[in-house]
Amino acid sequence: MSAEPHQDSDRLCPSARCEEGAILLSVVGADGVVGYVRPQITVDEDFVRQAHKGRTPEKRFRFSQPCIEHGCRQWTGSRCGVIDRALQAKQEADIPDALGGGLPKCTIRPRCRGFAEAGRKACAVCPLVITEAEGEAY
Repeated sequence: MSAEPHQDSDRLCPSARCEEGAILLSVVGADGVVGYVRPQITVDEDFVRQAHKGRTPEKRFRFSQPCIEHGCRQWTGSRCGVIDRALQAKQEADIPDALGGGLPKCTIRPRCRGFAEAGRKACAVCPLVITEAEGEAY
């Protein structure tokens, strides 16, 4: 039995805000690279409250929520611009593959907007994306 293909309306954003109901996708390490959380955890009100103590949660964690397409400032009109910019930045900076050829143990890949649009290339740069970097929020 094969899984049904996901509709675009089912896509998940891999770079969402810390809000109740979001999926805790990963933790940002001291080196700035993310480590994926398994099994999948849904953020509750207490997590949100605790995460907002100290630095901005999006600088320390990555979250996922349903992709809001046109409601997001990263939407280009036909696709998400975050992964495209990350791929371009990786190429321009000649950053080595963060995955060493493998795919991260990501819990949202079947519904991920970036994976749907760029496949394995999106997974190769995803660990380098931090939702809110100094001076620019994604």
